[in-house]
Amino acid sequence: MTTETTGLTALSESAPTRAPRRRAIRLSELDLVTIDTEGGLSVLVRPRVPGVDLARWLKDNHERVERLLGERGAIRFQGFDVTTAAAFESVSSALSPELLNYVYGSTPRSREKGGVYTSTEYPPDQTIPQHNEMAYSTRWPMKLWFYCQYPAAAGGETPLADSRRVLRRIDPALRARFAERGVRYVRNYGGGLDLSWQRAFETDDREEAERTFRDLGISYEWFDGGRLRTWQVCQAVVSHPVTGEAAWFNQAHLFHPSSLPAEVRESLLASSGEEDLPRNALYGDGTPIEESALEEVRAAFAAETVAEPWSAGEVLLIDNVLMSHGRRPYEGPRKVLVAMTDPNPVPGSPAAGGEHEESK
Repeated sequence: MTTETTGLTALSESAPTRAPRRRAIRLSELDLVTIDTEGGLSVLVRPRVPGVDLARWLKDNHERVERLLGERGAIRFQGFDVTTAAAFESVSSALSPELLNYVYGSTPRSREKGGVYTSTEYPPDQTIPQHNEMAYSTRWPMKLWFYCQYPAAAGGETPLADSRRVLRRIDPALRARFAERGVRYVRNYGGGLDLSWQRAFETDDREEAERTFRDLGISYEWFDGGRLRTWQVCQAVVSHPVTGEAAWFNQAHLFHPSSLPAEVRESLLASSGEEDLPRNALYGDGTPIEESALEEVRAAFAAETVAEPWSAGEVLLIDNVLMSHGRRPYEGPRKVLVAMTDPNPVPGSPAAGGEHEESK
């Protein structure tokens, strides 16, 4: 249970000839929410009384929320009065000073309001595999906020998988190989088959895009017709900067051509070489990643994935290092919004921590 100071007042007994006095209810006198830590993969928080302001409750219980998030990796807030993108923006900025932009994004989204975006705009019949947001970069958000404005008629869950447990399921020799070499991500923009570089980097200005490349440590090459190729070597396993726990943290299984349907992959390779595919993943030294290795990774995700249905107005907070997410296919209208906060510590800074520790 947790409590919060409120503006509620109570009448105290007084003489009949006097106006009734009011006294403020103290912090310990009213429990505003229930906190269930045993009902599933994520912690479930629900209001005990009507009208609890979730943004204010988060601010007043910052340390408790951070502790629960570090322990479990995900917290669901159900039954609060969050009905608009503006209300969600207030909630998602309650623990952090600002919302992050989706620069260097890999999937199509639309900006809803400020730092609030739509969730990935893929057709409803498609599955979005488990992944940690922007793990294909050296910079990523530490916190992800999701808000279900209205759930689908069927399906459409945002499944979760504990990245610490995923790491432990992968063969030690394979995870050591990934940890040592890292992952090289290659992206080709301008072929009409994936995001344009303008949309991915949220600018039409080449010079501004190049400043972003340099800031993020991305190598690049321009080609005729405005085509662009970028590549970057990134981490495969990381240590959480607060808990120190090791977690599987990359998107090799999404960027690799083996993630494509067989007919799409064959068509792309027939029309161009592998170096011109819209996206690809190699080991950091440039050698190919074995498809059998990625099948093992996908199996580890599948074994740890848990899907819970959305409810209207629900907010989900996840630690982006400790927990991966995805999307199940769905039927009927569905609207889920996303906000990102808390950029990861700059590599090498004291807040970034040391080398990762293999999970025992």
